[in-house]
Amino acid sequence: MQNFVAALPKVELHVHLLGSASIDTVLGLARRHPDRGVPVDRAALREFYEFTDFAHFIEVYVKVTTLVTTAADITDLVVGQAADLARNNVRYAEVTVTPVPHLMLGIEPDELAEALTTGRERARAEHGVELAWVFDIAGSLGYKAGIATAEWVLRHRPAGTVGFGLGGAEIGVPREKYADAFRMAGDGGLHLVPHAGETTGPETIWAALTELRAERIGHGTSAVADPELLAHLAANGIPVEVCPTSNIRTKAVPTLAEHPLPRLLEAGVPVTIATDDPGMFHTDLNTEYLLCHEQFGLSRTELADLARAGVDAAFCRPEVRSALLAEIDEVERTR
Repeated sequence: MQNFVAALPKVELHVHLLGSASIDTVLGLARRHPDRGVPVDRAALREFYEFTDFAHFIEVYVKVTTLVTTAADITDLVVGQAADLARNNVRYAEVTVTPVPHLMLGIEPDELAEALTTGRERARAEHGVELAWVFDIAGSLGYKAGIATAEWVLRHRPAGTVGFGLGGAEIGVPREKYADAFRMAGDGGLHLVPHAGETTGPETIWAALTELRAERIGHGTSAVADPELLAHLAANGIPVEVCPTSNIRTKAVPTLAEHPLPRLLEAGVPVTIATDDPGMFHTDLNTEYLLCHEQFGLSRTELADLARAGVDAAFCRPEVRSALLAEIDEVERTR
């Protein structure tokens, strides 16, 4: 099964640029900025990444964000992420970038766009991975940050830009608060992919669908508490981006035995498997696929179907989609 998963071509649709940074990458940044509150020792950094709850995870994430202060830091993150994706046979990834905190830390708006473009070009040339961008709002920063995010994306729109999202805290951050920003992004031709239902109930997912016109749902695990919502997602082919290890590490789901992934699949909801913040959660996409086999009993065919669902849910070019689906079929047939 390990060989099958390794050979399976994949897409990654829910992965944050900053949260994907390896321990070594973060250590290098932390030693460059030892005053930012991020450990400069390897063992201490791994302990730093042990989260007590979702709020603690956000607190740590914000501290790590303060380490990224130059365009060169951004490019290094992109190229390092591409190397990790290639090791997992990920051919295409939609990477979530949160621009406003980087701009607040002093990176110029045009420099951020140029750094992402340079990193994307190097990712393809050096690692054979095609990257696309989903630019998201840090929900805790408020309405103005949402508008600023949409304005930056629509003005600069780095090559590969496909989507617009909303991440971070959900509790106390109603989805409808960001309707204006999502309306701007949607009118500008971007796909709309907010997080919802990770640490809150199905009402947050409904709000993402009705107020933000969501085309995919980030996480969406609480949908299983609402049969009507499950039926709606299934009937309308609205995918959910499920990140099993992330949900356990942030305590959004208490245990793997309680994880709602099997119930989402049973309800016919399109599911794509993702890592969320693999550097912080000590995981990768191959590990997530193997977990689906070992914990939830998914067969080779079912794992291949998950890979296909990811390709179908991606906002990639048609030729990329058809090539990936053909490769998945070939691996399933021959491995």
